[in-house]
Amino acid sequence: MNQDNPNRIALVTGASSGFGRSICQRLVKDGYRVVAAARRTALLEDLRAELGPDLLPLELDVRDAKAVARLPSTLPQGFGDIDLLVNNAGLALGMEPAHKASLDDWQTMIDTNVTGLARVTHAILPGMVERNRGHIINMGSIAGSYPYPGGNVYGGTKAFVAQFSLNLRADLAGTRIRVTDIQPGLCGGTEFSTVRFHGDGQKAASIYQGAEALGPDDIAETVSWIAALPPHFNVNAIEIMPTSQSFSALHVSRSA
Repeated sequence: MNQDNPNRIALVTGASSGFGRSICQRLVKDGYRVVAAARRTALLEDLRAELGPDLLPLELDVRDAKAVARLPSTLPQGFGDIDLLVNNAGLALGMEPAHKASLDDWQTMIDTNVTGLARVTHAILPGMVERNRGHIINMGSIAGSYPYPGGNVYGGTKAFVAQFSLNLRADLAGTRIRVTDIQPGLCGGTEFSTVRFHGDGQKAASIYQGAEALGPDDIAETVSWIAALPPHFNVNAIEIMPTSQSFSALHVSRSA
């Protein structure tokens, strides 16, 4: 922990399950007080019961513009000066080709992965600049770099996260605020694929069958390591995959 500020405060979005839950658990262990923000308050209360008073449950839908704008003024004393923002809330919906995809699914991904992330950042960043300290960790994906069939809008939203993170770094030059884009590959042990396939657990499980994927604790470990680096050390982006995952040949369409 940075001894210059031993009582650091983190805000984690999408905190009720998966990556977010593991990140909250790890950050509390690391000595943070954590604002755990998500839509499912019952799961947040379970997390509070597990982790104690260093975790503050907060009902928040990142798609709710008014609620996000109010966020800095509604945080209680002891949880208001956010040192670490982990923009983890996000989702994928569907794997249909673009011409068959649901426009509603596309809009939900954009509203959450792009607009929601931007809104939370816009709400929290001014306080960091005023205090001249802070770290924003955005949860991207290798889907923002490597296209695949059915990735269409999901991959596009994660490409936004990558470029937005770099542009934040450009805007924040001269401050002591760090920005990192974490880009995971195949990760199991979460609701991600179940949500993507609209509750089809069997189809979701097939994605990970026979492969040793990364898990939520691996992502939490990555967040913990990056956040604990000295203030002069910024990880711009980090791409992580399980050893079982690598790269495919480029597709070539061939005539019969």
